[in-house]
Amino acid sequence: MRVGIGYDAHPFTTGRPLILGGVEIPFGKGLAGWSDGDVLTHAVIDALLGAAGLGSIGQHFPPGEEKYYNISSLKMLEETSGLLGKNTWLVVNIDVTVVAKEPHITEYADTMKGKLSACLHIAPGQLNIKASTGNGLGFAGTGEGIEASAVALIDLKVRDSI
Repeated sequence: MRVGIGYDAHPFTTGRPLILGGVEIPFGKGLAGWSDGDVLTHAVIDALLGAAGLGSIGQHFPPGEEKYYNISSLKMLEETSGLLGKNTWLVVNIDVTVVAKEPHITEYADTMKGKLSACLHIAPGQLNIKASTGNGLGFAGTGEGIEASAVALIDLKVRDSI
């Protein structure tokens, strides 16, 4: 078994929808970024890649590369899932924390889990999504943007006998 940690943060910007966990959340601002700015999904991708020893999100989906401009982060997660499978890794579970003064995302957590688990071919129960306001601290706690961290546990699909 192997563990990976992922983290991402983006500032708010106008003129974009807010996407978290593949879900569009009604809010007056979105997150700046080359892709859709989905910090939650980006943290999950980085945690999975880290656990598998496959580098980082920036290596696989470099900002500035035209094919990733405004791409749905769910497509990037599907590609990451394929990389894990190709390397015989199976997702055991993922735990995510989103830090944002606003909006409150708890009511969207089950929908997010459904979208992410579908991309990863796992049960929604293998994902946990929780939120914190940051208690007014840091750029996310003061409402300037959103940050997310994720921890992923993976295991080999097939184990050699010892």
